[in-house]
Amino acid sequence: MKDSNATVTQLALLQQKLHSAKLALDEVNEDRNAKLQTLLQFIGHLSLACKGQNLELDNKLAKLRHNLNTFDRVDEALPELVDVERLLKGQYHHVMVQLEESRAGLAQVIRQIQRVNSVPEKLKKEINYFKQDLAKPFHTVWEYIPKVKQIIGFYDTILQQQFNGTEKLDVLPKHRQLAHELAQMISEIEFRKDQRDQVLVIKEMLASDIEIDNLLEAYQTILSLLLDNIAREKSASQEFLYALNDALAAVREVVSESYNHNQRSFQLKTQLNREINSRVDNVGEAIIDTDDIVDLKARLTEQLNSIRSALARKETLEQREQALLRKSMETMRKELNELSNEANTYKERLFEQQKLNLLDSLTQLPNRAALEERMELEYRNYQRHKSPLWIAVADIDHFKIINDSFGHSTGDKTLQVIAMALKNSLRDTEFVARYGGEEFVLILPDIDDSDIAQLLNRVREKVKNIPFKFKNQRITVTVSIGAARVMGNELIHETFERADAALYKAKHESRDRVVIDV
Repeated sequence: MKDSNATVTQLALLQQKLHSAKLALDEVNEDRNAKLQTLLQFIGHLSLACKGQNLELDNKLAKLRHNLNTFDRVDEALPELVDVERLLKGQYHHVMVQLEESRAGLAQVIRQIQRVNSVPEKLKKEINYFKQDLAKPFHTVWEYIPKVKQIIGFYDTILQQQFNGTEKLDVLPKHRQLAHELAQMISEIEFRKDQRDQVLVIKEMLASDIEIDNLLEAYQTILSLLLDNIAREKSASQEFLYALNDALAAVREVVSESYNHNQRSFQLKTQLNREINSRVDNVGEAIIDTDDIVDLKARLTEQLNSIRSALARKETLEQREQALLRKSMETMRKELNELSNEANTYKERLFEQQKLNLLDSLTQLPNRAALEERMELEYRNYQRHKSPLWIAVADIDHFKIINDSFGHSTGDKTLQVIAMALKNSLRDTEFVARYGGEEFVLILPDIDDSDIAQLLNRVREKVKNIPFKFKNQRITVTVSIGAARVMGNELIHETFERADAALYKAKHESRDRVVIDV
């Protein structure tokens, strides 16, 4: 009887150990699932940073984010990871194709240069060497940009030779117009900080008495700066795509391996649990069915040894699973930490670029792209609520005279002051953007027909009363304004055209006035 009590006690201890082992396994599984869920959320956020590279890639990433909402759908997401990886590789191939097309374009330019008979022999040899070197394929954008600069150098040398051999060219009105247009474009482009001093020198040169050589040099310099900026953006995008491609491949491999191992472990543990439960049931049956204490002892000993063996195998399996899980988690953590830093840097650059892309660099007002977005937003609100919506176009009167008489830097300052006056004349719900040159567009929601003329005339008078003083000379600067209200099912761009026509009427009737299309 003592042996039977001892056996029951030992069985209770084994059942307690089995329960503790189940709790520990549940805790490990819960910890693993929490970490994998964090990983899946990171992949979702990371995919958002990739939007805009390719429409098909955007759609695949959106589907991937949907399938990775929960760990239960990882098996559905695995095929999507394969497709995303394929598309990323395709994007890389697309960049390579573009580089090859660019190389072919440079080869065509070189062939055109070689047709110039007056090229010096030394330069001809350099061009021949360049052409031979151009036969090698490009692997990165950084190999393409120096080639473009070399070709610009060839053109510069040829042009200098042509100009040195002839009399100095006269500066014609068309050249002054080109200088004015270049200065205008420079004002609307956001250059890097390390380029701004160089650009400022060019703007001052364009505002003074120009020469043909200086104008050509200015165009060449601005073109080189823009090409350099484009190359930097392409390189940053390409590097990020490479890093993302590698990280996704590594993550897919780790997730797939972890998932497969988890399935195998689950099957093995299920089998062991069935075996242990069967042995425990056998022990209970032996206690009930056997009267011989010696036989009972032998059968209990046999069953207990089997249970110990099964528990030992289960413990070994769980230890191995935990070791593999720790290893895979460490691999993913290292890979994702590196990618996270890369993604944060790229995301910050995209955010800053997006802000710059919607802001006019000279006046700090929203630019034409931002205007298009706001017009669409206000038009949707108009369609929903049918509340009044006005579009007004303002233009500075005789602005060209200011530029010609006092210089482009004074013209730029005038634009900045008037832009601030327009912005300060409006409520928070109203909107003003620089449309281009000396034109501004106002979007005015919720203004009654009886109030619009008073509002726009108040804006016009505020600009007129600005105390401008150029070269100790007091100048009055005025604006003409045309406005139109969105009518019925009219598209907002049709309203803009009516407002622009009203502005045209104001400019030709005497300027410094408001004309409203009714």
